[in-house]
Amino acid sequence: MLRASLREVSAALREGHVTPTELCQRCLALLKSTRFLNAYITVAEETALKQAEESEKRYKRGQPLGVLDGIPIAVKDNFNTAGIETTCASNMLKGYISPYNATVVQKLLDQGAVLLGKTNLDEFAMGSGSTDGVFGPVRNPWSYSRQYKEKSVPKSLSEDEESNWVITGGSSGGSAAAVSSFTCFAALGSDTGGSTRNPAAHCGVVGLKPTYGLISRHGLIPLVNSMDVPGILTRCVDDAAIVLGSLAGHDPKDSTTIQDNFKPFELPNLPDVSKLSIGIPKEYHAPGLSSEILALWSKAADLFKNAGAQVTEVSLPHTRYSIVCYHVLCTAEVASNMARFDGLEYGHRSDMNKSTESMYAATRREGFNDVVRGRILSGNYFLLKQNYENYFIKAQKVRRLIANDFLKVFGSGVDILLTPTTLSDAVPYMEFIKEDNRTRSAQDDILTQAANMAGLPAINVPAALSERGLPIGLQFIGRSFQEKQLLTVAKWFEKQVKFPMIQLEEVKRHSHDVFQHQKSASFS
Repeated sequence: MLRASLREVSAALREGHVTPTELCQRCLALLKSTRFLNAYITVAEETALKQAEESEKRYKRGQPLGVLDGIPIAVKDNFNTAGIETTCASNMLKGYISPYNATVVQKLLDQGAVLLGKTNLDEFAMGSGSTDGVFGPVRNPWSYSRQYKEKSVPKSLSEDEESNWVITGGSSGGSAAAVSSFTCFAALGSDTGGSTRNPAAHCGVVGLKPTYGLISRHGLIPLVNSMDVPGILTRCVDDAAIVLGSLAGHDPKDSTTIQDNFKPFELPNLPDVSKLSIGIPKEYHAPGLSSEILALWSKAADLFKNAGAQVTEVSLPHTRYSIVCYHVLCTAEVASNMARFDGLEYGHRSDMNKSTESMYAATRREGFNDVVRGRILSGNYFLLKQNYENYFIKAQKVRRLIANDFLKVFGSGVDILLTPTTLSDAVPYMEFIKEDNRTRSAQDDILTQAANMAGLPAINVPAALSERGLPIGLQFIGRSFQEKQLLTVAKWFEKQVKFPMIQLEEVKRHSHDVFQHQKSASFS
């Protein structure tokens, strides 16, 4: 039952094959036995069981609230949740309990979804490995899969257990791991430069970044306001469409959301791609792209060609400047957004009391890790009066050129762009931490962040297993607000590749508490 799709489980709930309480208990039991993955920061067991109980009453009355009623979900710990701690995996917000729910969280609860808990991430979503939060790194469930273990040959048992596990990607690694390990049926992530699609690719799940403005950001603790988008992680494309239908639309609390009403849609069972034009951007053949992913990308293009679609090479010439441009704009907005954490209003407050200034400085030194402080420092440098024109304004102009590249390609008749999501499959943790966060993020965001700068919808679809038995995903980028077409193409591709389900080895032997931080919590 836990391996079923969201739609299948919803049907089982309606037909009485399983109750919401039984489903919730099964997910919680699996969550406890996979605790070593460190996917969750807070587990809201008591609340989840109460929500499941309420859902059960609605089903007994024959009045479920919708497809999501009784479905266990998880939420990345940078979305505000009333009555439950929201930490952003940072000392700065340890103990912070929001007085309100983020709009997306409220919409899920209004649909009857059961919130199991808050998932782990890089501190304040700054990273691409889910390794830099104060609660420790997230372990990729595929590290414990039969597929990976059959291909990896450890020198010793201790190396297998402690050194050979691979990262989830990030920064929404906890949400990706939660969906991949079957502890929930859908999870929310956030996507600023690829933070939903990157871990989705590494964990073998679907990761959707909607068009900027389609889903409300109200209650998502901001990283880069002009690029942040709530992301959706599920095990299949159909499920992503269901969750999108529940979340999309105007929110009076977020002025950047669309004004028009959003109509939820169902994807066709037999999608037809023969009349489509698929673009292959040559600039995405980036330095460091593995030969495996290059071959898979080429094979995917052939699939579309053989189905009658027109496949053409296209050019996005300003792509090569995008990672530098992204670094300037991202750190500038980070510096502005992080200014609110001053120890005066909420969050951590230092005991230093010599003066307001010393308290303020000590609070930020104690509350933020090196990665966050480094980005604040860079951002403030770019925003200095003497640097503003040369860095920030110039980066904004380049951003417009990058967006125009996409407009030209889509204006030429191309419907969808097909690209890799990541440069390689997931790397072992011990290898990943040899390089600093900034270097890793620059490498890992190179194929994903341009879609954020242009505000376009993009989705990762798991495509194959690498030679090491780890997932590889491919990315589809669509036109603004054309999520239906994007998801239809993604569903067609998903059906063609038939990505294998993860075969998790017996997990109970790992379930000693590798990480002790997970907390129980409940909503007020």
